[in-house]
Amino acid sequence: VIKYGGNAMVSEDLKKNFALNIVMMKYIGINPVVIHGGGPQIDETLKALGIQSQFVQGQRVTNKETIDVVEMVLGGKVNKEIVSLINSQGGNAVGITGKDGDLILAKRHKRVKHSPETDRPEIIELGLVGEITKVNPKILETLDQNEFIPVIAPIGKGENGETLNINADYVAAHIAAALKAEKLILMTNTEGVKNKAGKLQSGLTRKNTTNMIRNKVIRDGMLPKVNCCLDALKSGVRKTHIIDGRIRHALLLEIFTEEGIGTQIVEKDKDLKPV
Repeated sequence: VIKYGGNAMVSEDLKKNFALNIVMMKYIGINPVVIHGGGPQIDETLKALGIQSQFVQGQRVTNKETIDVVEMVLGGKVNKEIVSLINSQGGNAVGITGKDGDLILAKRHKRVKHSPETDRPEIIELGLVGEITKVNPKILETLDQNEFIPVIAPIGKGENGETLNINADYVAAHIAAALKAEKLILMTNTEGVKNKAGKLQSGLTRKNTTNMIRNKVIRDGMLPKVNCCLDALKSGVRKTHIIDGRIRHALLLEIFTEEGIGTQIVEKDKDLKPV
């Protein structure tokens, strides 16, 4: 299961390269499932429509007006562009959202933060932002069995049938868990996880990773990505990877070379490289 995002979705050369890598993986017997982001494309469309974005603790507050744009951009423009790219390289991709086949069921996500003024927990409403309650992988298994490559927009179906916007890393981790996937790969705009001295860590166990979180070596934007990897491992995914999507052939280099190019996170030492 591959989360496709960052610069790899912007550069024309990297987009074509990603599509080629996905087709090659399918050709040699690996069944890739792609989940994509699209934050910059959403921002661009909202700006063009004169709709202002509001963020709380790094998450977009999504009202009815915004969710219509999110669904249009992620489920339409971005999703179909990726499908076309893969198919132009000889693949057989099919684009869906989490609403298709009830793939992703979700509830509204609420954040709790401590309020210094009242000294009590405070609930932050993010609007139409989802927290996954269930993944129904049947549609993905059917597509895989029929040699299709699923490309999924991170949109879920709410408890009342409403559309919910869900973080793409989080969706990828849940889908990897539901499929009992061999690997979860998160493509990012960073080299991977680095230690205190700023050196890239090519292989980490759950224990190493937990210590780095405790010591605040892993923090900020990397923390939720690493937590997605740990959650996926706990659910039976064998190996997780955080890689630099700005590198050509990043996927193939991480999977098929002994040293890899990013960070592999596994349960125990015995699970580390070779991939």
